[in-house]
Amino acid sequence: MTTRTFRITVRGVFDGLTPGQRAELLARAAEHDVLRAAFTPEGHLSYDIAARPAFTFRFQAEGEAEEDILEAADRAEAAAKAWLARGGYGYKNLRSQAEDLSQAPLGKRRRRAAAQQRT
Repeated sequence: MTTRTFRITVRGVFDGLTPGQRAELLARAAEHDVLRAAFTPEGHLSYDIAARPAFTFRFQAEGEAEEDILEAADRAEAAAKAWLARGGYGYKNLRSQAEDLSQAPLGKRRRRAAAQQRT
């Protein structure tokens, strides 16, 4: 069986932050900058609290079957909730979106490389 790679994005909005929590997030903003965003197994958080209270966690997971994407999405959402709970951060509108990269359309370069490999 082949291994499938999943990318899960969990989005939400910070809610009811105290001035101390907001200051803490602002102080750590550089490590959570959207320009450093990456899909990782442990999850990567990005936000720009100075501009708006939205945040995004990016997770990468693997599975063997197409159905594994549902469990991966559940684990990612649980990990995001756990991180928020550890910091005591309130949130709302939490939602997740998962993509199976084996089902993603190939770009022009990858289509050309795949065609060359077949010949």
